[in-house]
Amino acid sequence: MKKNMIVVVILLGLVAWGINDTMKKNDEREASLAGSEQAIEGMDMSSLTIGINQGNIAPDFELNTLEGDSFKLSDFRGKKVIVNMWATWCPPCRAEMPDMQKFYDKHKDENITVIAINMTTSEKSVDSVPKFLNEFGITFPVLLDDTNKAGDIFQVYALPTSFIIDSKGIIQQKVTGPMNYEMMEKLVSQIR
Repeated sequence: MKKNMIVVVILLGLVAWGINDTMKKNDEREASLAGSEQAIEGMDMSSLTIGINQGNIAPDFELNTLEGDSFKLSDFRGKKVIVNMWATWCPPCRAEMPDMQKFYDKHKDENITVIAINMTTSEKSVDSVPKFLNEFGITFPVLLDDTNKAGDIFQVYALPTSFIIDSKGIIQQKVTGPMNYEMMEKLVSQIR
């Protein structure tokens, strides 16, 4: 009887913890969406909504680089952007990085950029990130998602996941899985 009571108390505690955690994540997502609304102020996008689907205005977020510099997605407004979410341990992520660097090198002076968001909470150690970047010669912006903030906002469940965002901040395409150079060229050339 005592064991049953202990199990019931533990289960109730876990349920309460799960509810609290879910509410906290929803509050963080709503705060991020509110920040996105401020970032697009002055643009005539009254028929668009902020979200993670094709045709939505991409939610804003703020993350830091390895050097501690802070960037928001809205800082890149006016450019076509590939937002790539990845990890060092992910074989498809490793496979696509040379093509991402090649794409970035070709287009960096054309109002087109690549932003790589490392899913830092999935890494064994943050020390693996600079080693990976050096190994692949990565020079485009790399941000650390050390609290899974962007991963939660964009509901990233598989790596790599990329979002193709136009110069007005509107999501044009979501790609789950690795991209090659030709695919990047095609997807980005189709947007304004």
